[in-house]
Amino acid sequence: MVIKGAPLAAVRMGNIRQTYIKRVAIELIRLYPEQFTGEFAHNKEKVLELTDLRVVQDGTPRVTYKKLANRIAGYATRYVKRKRGT
Repeated sequence: MVIKGAPLAAVRMGNIRQTYIKRVAIELIRLYPEQFTGEFAHNKEKVLELTDLRVVQDGTPRVTYKKLANRIAGYATRYVKRKRGT
């Protein structure tokens, strides 16, 4: 929806994330501060490594909650960048 006469930047809203995504990401960063960086791909691997979102079946790892892992890693990336100022 575009408000007549309003600049486009004023119409945009930020992303709202669920409390459990924020809680898990902040807890992981608090427990393992040196393992998280401002890079999403690296944080995604760390989230899968440090949580039980990756399940090993028949000797091969399977990601069962890929979307949840991506959301946690994305919030962790933004949180680290904001806290460290990078």
